[in-house]
Amino acid sequence: MVSPTSFPTLRLAIGLLSIALAIAGCGDSSTAAEDVAGGAAARGRAAGEWPIFRGDAASTGVARGELPAQPALLWSYQAGGDIESTAAIAGGKVFVGSLDGSLHAIDLESGQVAWKFEAGAEVKSSPSVRDGVVYFGDEAGIFHAVDAATGAEKWRYETLAGIISGANFYEDKLVFGSYDNSLYALRRDDGSLLWKVETDGYVHGTPAITGELTTVSGCDGYLWLVRLEDGTVATKIELGGQTGSSPAIVGNLAFVGTYENEVLGIDLDARAVRWTYEHPVRKFPYYASPAVHDGLVVIGGRDKIVHALDAETGAERWTYAAGSRIDSSTVIAGDRAFLATTGGEVLALDLASGERVWSWESGSSFTASPAVAQEKLVISSLDGMVYCFGAGTGKAPESQPREKT
Repeated sequence: MVSPTSFPTLRLAIGLLSIALAIAGCGDSSTAAEDVAGGAAARGRAAGEWPIFRGDAASTGVARGELPAQPALLWSYQAGGDIESTAAIAGGKVFVGSLDGSLHAIDLESGQVAWKFEAGAEVKSSPSVRDGVVYFGDEAGIFHAVDAATGAEKWRYETLAGIISGANFYEDKLVFGSYDNSLYALRRDDGSLLWKVETDGYVHGTPAITGELTTVSGCDGYLWLVRLEDGTVATKIELGGQTGSSPAIVGNLAFVGTYENEVLGIDLDARAVRWTYEHPVRKFPYYASPAVHDGLVVIGGRDKIVHALDAETGAERWTYAAGSRIDSSTVIAGDRAFLATTGGEVLALDLASGERVWSWESGSSFTASPAVAQEKLVISSLDGMVYCFGAGTGKAPESQPREKT
């Protein structure tokens, strides 16, 4: 990002197109033996961490711990620009990218800034953390590796277009997508290219990993399955529409929402869509990624509804009318689903009934998703505020002036 791009015209065109798309947005790999009941994929990450966009390698959106019954606002932090990406939590820090061109590292307990890394271009990619290194991409097409303790850059890799996809991890590799229509696999230690797969459209969502395969879903209307070892394509499954969503995988099933107003349950063994859900009345696209736990798929849509579906059949269990569009992906913690709306509300729904059991209102919209670790929920709003909720008496949000850019 600090260096000039080599393809300014392509990047500008893709950057303008990306404005119209909402943000979709570690641990060891899932195994095919995992039951569709879900929850097992939340293992494999250090206790008290949320190191990747959807929490784990399979992108299930399931937190390892629970949250207080009535979370209180513990602190707020103002970044220098709007925030679209979901935070990562690791090593006692919150890492979040901003449209001010920086990656911010914030102390989880105090809410004070630890350091800022100036990338030089807008950061819409959700950061990922592994072994003391933070990985993220920017709108100039640069993928960065930054020391989590100090903010010093370790290496960078240049793609041909902006990067919104987060990174996922497999052994010594990391994988991520770019708006240059490609999925990349790099060595984590030095950023060297291991392989690259060219798709038929922009790669928007964060790849999910199942066994020795990674997924690619994006604007070409396919769910790709790619072998992590060498980048060979195992198969392409037609989705019937584009998606910005990151697929959630439990057992042999993958779940994803599309721009064609559908949520799909995909049988990875049969390499085919098992079921399709579409609301009988409201026909709006899905930009958020689903969360899957205990046989339940929970996803919010631009129809202003939270949908809870049976993971095996796609049958509707319950719906909740949120009153505003939902681009924020759901996180399941304990027996509740947490998400946020473009109307500025952060809310918790009972998983059994869909009843709202907690809510908090902001003065701005949310497209970022919650990150949950150490009995705290961290979420960022479009006006550049980072909020942390947990056990306590709570406090009023601090009004911090934005830094000049």
